[in-house]
Amino acid sequence: MLEIVIGVFDTLLAVLRPALFVAGAVTAVAAGVSYAVRTRRISPFSPIARWMRTRVDPWLIAPMEHRILRAGGTPYAAPWWALAAVIVGGLILLSAVGFLRDQLLMLAYMSASGASLAALVVRWTFGILRVALFARVISSWVGGSAYSPWWRWSYVLTEWFLAPLRQVIPTIGMIDITVLIAYFGLGILERVITGALLR
Repeated sequence: MLEIVIGVFDTLLAVLRPALFVAGAVTAVAAGVSYAVRTRRISPFSPIARWMRTRVDPWLIAPMEHRILRAGGTPYAAPWWALAAVIVGGLILLSAVGFLRDQLLMLAYMSASGASLAALVVRWTFGILRVALFARVISSWVGGSAYSPWWRWSYVLTEWFLAPLRQVIPTIGMIDITVLIAYFGLGILERVITGALLR
């Protein structure tokens, strides 16, 4: 049964990779044309501009434009932010599917080898913490708040160990490397704990 589920995940990944690549390429072309129309490099009265406004902008560019305007940004940047959202969303989707597949493989391996369930729980816990760190990095790029319902979970899961690290680790210029060090530190700590549990 588990082999069938892993096979489904493998098929899903094989379909998702090219589909997301095509979606990113199409979005890049649409973003380029939309930007050219918005900056008047293509006449806003041309057939291409009318087609973009009626067919592409309502479902791809307009939602991002509303968010940018609410945040005080310029609407000219909306096509590029839409492209970034598609790329980052695709990478997150691929990572999530790959992560679930890997966890199922790990579960199958550990149950076949008689390894302890505690080691699996430790791996899952550290995996969730690394995902939360990654989400915090993304939220800092897009201007997410620690109080936003989209990002709050990542702050709740990680702030308890990032806050003490910030008091010890100095910033490099304006760059806070605490998250990067915490990410690698979690990997080392996970290996130590699971190594001790699997002996």
